[in-house]
Amino acid sequence: MKVVLYGASGMIGSRILNELMTRGHQVTAVVRNPEKVQASGATVLKGDITDAASVAATAQEHDAAISAYAPPPSQATMVLAAMRALLAGLEQAGVKRLLVVGGAGSLEVAPGLQLVDSPNFPEAWKPIALAHRDVLPILQASSLDWTYQSPAAFIQPGERTGKFRLGAQQLIADAKGESRISAEDFAVAMVDELEHPRHLRQQFTAAY
Repeated sequence: MKVVLYGASGMIGSRILNELMTRGHQVTAVVRNPEKVQASGATVLKGDITDAASVAATAQEHDAAISAYAPPPSQATMVLAAMRALLAGLEQAGVKRLLVVGGAGSLEVAPGLQLVDSPNFPEAWKPIALAHRDVLPILQASSLDWTYQSPAAFIQPGERTGKFRLGAQQLIADAKGESRISAEDFAVAMVDELEHPRHLRQQFTAAY
């Protein structure tokens, strides 16, 4: 499959890029700084996900797009402008399938209570968690075949095991009450969804 990946140099994006390449997909990695992407066989382009014209130019003739875009920590709401530009650009390019790396904050920890609204949610994480939550209505209003993948509460570099659980809008935790996943296994779940869609126009999550 020919896939355009935005944000390919980040912690999650680089793992998604590696997973795509390992499975034999033809990948165009779009980043602001191409020198940061080290992936043999991938096409690396300089581009701007916050600019619809740039998205349209880089997404031409691709089967699907993946966004692993992460805004600067001090500019969390940029993720909303990026999503609007991404959707507009993909429509111009004729790309109908979009997978988005979302946040865990919008997952429910109790009926009607999302993680970001829970009492112990870290204040420092709230701006980006709220911004990612606000991405969902933008996707829901679009005409694209989107999928929004939320990670576990904690995601960090680790091992690729290929063993995890999938869920919908509820946070997944283990027997100890911990919600976690490696960036490598998050990438596995995303590329699985790309290859065998099970969550079209839906949010889902993956965790141990």
